[in-house]
Amino acid sequence: MKTVYYGGDILTMENGPMPEAVLVTDGRIARLGSREELCSEPDVQLVDLKGHALLPAFIDPHSHIMAVARTLGMVDLSDAASFAEIQQKLRQYWEQEHPAPGEWVIGFGYDHNNLAEQAHPDREVLDAVSDQNPVLISHASGHMGVTNSAGLKALGVTAQTTDPEGGRIGRLANGEPSGFLEETAFIARTAQIPLPPEERLLERISKAEDIYFRHGITTIQEGVCGRSEWTLLRKMAEQKRLRADVVCYADMVQHAALLAEYPEYVNQYRNRLKLGGYKIYLDGSPQGRTAWMTEPYEGEAEYCGYPVHSGEKVAGFLKKALREEAQLLAHCNGDAAAEQYLSCMEEAVLETGRRPVRPVMIHAQLVRPDQLSRMTELGMFASFFTAHSWYWGDVHLKNFGRARAEKISPARSAMERGTAFTFHQDSPVIPPDMIETVWCAVNRVTKNGVSLDGGEKIPVLEALKAVTISAAAQYGEQAEKGSIREGKRADFVILSENPLQVPQDELKRIRVEETIREGETVYRSNAAK
Repeated sequence: MKTVYYGGDILTMENGPMPEAVLVTDGRIARLGSREELCSEPDVQLVDLKGHALLPAFIDPHSHIMAVARTLGMVDLSDAASFAEIQQKLRQYWEQEHPAPGEWVIGFGYDHNNLAEQAHPDREVLDAVSDQNPVLISHASGHMGVTNSAGLKALGVTAQTTDPEGGRIGRLANGEPSGFLEETAFIARTAQIPLPPEERLLERISKAEDIYFRHGITTIQEGVCGRSEWTLLRKMAEQKRLRADVVCYADMVQHAALLAEYPEYVNQYRNRLKLGGYKIYLDGSPQGRTAWMTEPYEGEAEYCGYPVHSGEKVAGFLKKALREEAQLLAHCNGDAAAEQYLSCMEEAVLETGRRPVRPVMIHAQLVRPDQLSRMTELGMFASFFTAHSWYWGDVHLKNFGRARAEKISPARSAMERGTAFTFHQDSPVIPPDMIETVWCAVNRVTKNGVSLDGGEKIPVLEALKAVTISAAAQYGEQAEKGSIREGKRADFVILSENPLQVPQDELKRIRVEETIREGETVYRSNAAK
């Protein structure tokens, strides 16, 4: 089958003049050329863009498709403004869904920074909703949450339970657990919660794919894959139900064996599923004040957050990745976590004599200029969560002070130092909205209207490359994806307007009209139908 796209701006993400038309044959880009030349091809389907813009499909450099799928069965708390509103939303769920006695009820997306109380709730707040069913509410960052008394009992958390390495259990004055769980205390304990029926989860994965397609994304990441996530995604692949390309990174602490057990998926797609390497966490959340900093948080004499692992453990993880020639993604928000990653990587390179395979520093919120230069030398990508400037920029100003907060997601500094960088949304933390992320990168303004360091703004074209061709390079897939070039896959997104011609402060008005994967439409807006 042959299709020609014409009648709108075509942004290729490649150097050279803008073509008038693109010819697609059997899901591949066959030729770029003039409208007259390509539209005269025999037996060709003509697609008039009607003034809309054609770009390579967006590529997700970091998110959690399985967590997105799971949140589809949770109570949405993202707009809750107080403890009372959290309670109200949970009670509404009870009235609509009638959970069975003993069944877990889970909410997702509250942010203590946006609550009137300016604090996390405790178990008493959730006990007022139910003292029979276990209830858990997860913070928007995914790094912490709160459970009620029934939940603490189900998770086996008591006054005698000690804090795990890299985590904390909230305590009341009498030493009893408050219901608040942070970092590894939250992640490890909540992994015990029973999953819904398998077929329901598989259906939710398909619905999660639709969410990404609506935002123009055709390659999606599972950013920390455990055995349960892998089992479900592999079943989707075996049943040929995956429509997007999904790249998984095995939890290196708990589930590193996945790469050895499933070599047929390592660095190669099998029915659209691939194991891309390993993932580790080195610190927490800047808005949750668990990111690991070299200098104390604003208003603190000594508290700098904390690491997840010792330097010795991190060095061991890195050496294993280097010996296996496996890509490694490391979650680092604070500059102390970035320093641990860089120094341990430099040590591992010296000891093994091997170069890392496209290592990635995930988030890199507060990475310093001197650290960016070392990242360049290591061939390390910075995958910035640049939408933090909008969503939590005001919180960062409070947590870190003006000087440090101004420099979050320093994309311009990375560009000037030759550090490869991409942009992500860490979904389900925020929706996988690439247009909004591009707007954030070029405007750098907070919700309260505070402009952050304008010196870190980047041009629109560079922001678009961060979610297309640079994202493809992060995966080592730049020969197949990320730009409109002859021979590459026909993965496209059609936008309502050309982002290079829209005023920068109005970029968010752009809509995704259509998403095309290998020449086939996987999403079309109502306006485009």
